Amino acid sequence: MGVPLKVVWETLCPNHSMEIREMSNALFHDKLLEMIEDHKGSLYPHVEEILMELSSKFPLFIASNGQPEYLKAIVNTYHLERFIQKVYSIQSISSGHKSDLVKTVIHENNIKAGWVIGDRLSDIMAAKDNELRSIGVNFDFAQAEELKHADLVINDFKQLLNIIV
Repeated sequence: MGVPLKVVWETLCPNHSMEIREMSNALFHDKLLEMIEDHKGSLYPHVEEILMELSSKFPLFIASNGQPEYLKAIVNTYHLERFIQKVYSIQSISSGHKSDLVKTVIHENNIKAGWVIGDRLSDIMAAKDNELRSIGVNFDFAQAEELKHADLVINDFKQLLNIIV
């Protein structure tokens, strides 16, 4: 959904206690993992072939607002470890800010230049805050108002090859 789960539950349950929000999140999380592992979902079109192509030329990392178990389920279910060097969850940093998470990726992997590809303003700002280029992807949770801040916007994952390679 592109925002930390705390924000999701505050938005969905503004009048509920923290305990109810946490119980709701736990139930949602368990069902989500179950559905991913049962292949009741899919990657966006062309993602696997594009990741294969890009990973043959560049190290690829995931820096996500998702919980570690959620990210691990996706990577394992769709065998993305073939393409991804390392997965970083927002929960691994205390600030909870995507810019700080991307900064961690940069420092741990000695990255000098690169792209941040994402569908939310937090992705775009993380690129800008870390002097990287941003590519906004116009998929599902993307919002035009947020994407307008990206250096480039794509509507199909295949377009990455024309930009990056």
